[in-house]
Amino acid sequence: MVASRSAVSSPPVETTGTRTIRTGTLIVVSLLVGAGIAMLWSAKLVDDDIGVNSATGILGHNSLTSGISSSGAGIVFAFIAGLAGTFTACNVAAFSAIAPLMQDAPSLGARARAALRPVGWLAVGVIVVAGLYGAIGAAFGKHIPQLSTATIGNGVHVRTLQAIGIFSVIGLIFIYLGLAAAGTVPDPLRRLTARWPHTPQLVMGALIGGFLIGRPYPLFYKMFAYAASTHDPAYGAAAFILVALGNILLMAILFLVLSMTRYQQWLQSRPGRVARFTAVALLIGGGFTLAYWGLRVPANLGYGWFPTVGW
Repeated sequence: MVASRSAVSSPPVETTGTRTIRTGTLIVVSLLVGAGIAMLWSAKLVDDDIGVNSATGILGHNSLTSGISSSGAGIVFAFIAGLAGTFTACNVAAFSAIAPLMQDAPSLGARARAALRPVGWLAVGVIVVAGLYGAIGAAFGKHIPQLSTATIGNGVHVRTLQAIGIFSVIGLIFIYLGLAAAGTVPDPLRRLTARWPHTPQLVMGALIGGFLIGRPYPLFYKMFAYAASTHDPAYGAAAFILVALGNILLMAILFLVLSMTRYQQWLQSRPGRVARFTAVALLIGGGFTLAYWGLRVPANLGYGWFPTVGW
């Protein structure tokens, strides 16, 4: 959850031992909550029962087994696949972007207009990364690792290793940004934000777009395979952008709904509250992403151990 400049670039200064302990507790609890969600996560429920079934309902045919008949159908499928993948483990951390990005305003209309700006900059970051990767994927076709059927070790797919690596790195970045919002580490965006105020939103959008670089979600894989078969970079870019926009649509709607309330005013009513909420959201999102992809998935493949709850 990337926040406004006041939260990311100007973290609260801890002046007392009591406050420092409270910040430490906030960090530990947030990371434990993220790890706990990773432990309880049911991929079958979210990927199949919610994701695949919802896409099937929208399309009117089996979203996994039915072929993509044309480029136009592929474009439609891309957006629906993105929307259906909103709550998957490779995208749910995007909801950490619902930070207090908007500025408080006296009227409902003014708050809505203020909220559209950060959402727009977030979308720019998403579009740039998703479009670039989609163009590269279509150009390279089946040679790109994410579409590889090769395995190593005890039968681990290369594309799974790519997912583990990409999402673990993104999880660590989320955690670092959360620590920066809490004021415990230097803010890497401070200088850039001072010159370009929308830097935090662009960075968060780029990270969300980066989810596509490792995503193993079946509907996304199907869309990617079709885009790669066209060998058309422009088509690949368009398809990936639509997937990414579908991924963030519900998050953006929720953010805009919150902007219609006094949510921002309540956050700003006490010093440090904005930064604390930003830190909590980023740490939970980062903790979940790192624990799920860096610990739970390798454990499921026979490497290491991570507690899980069977559903």
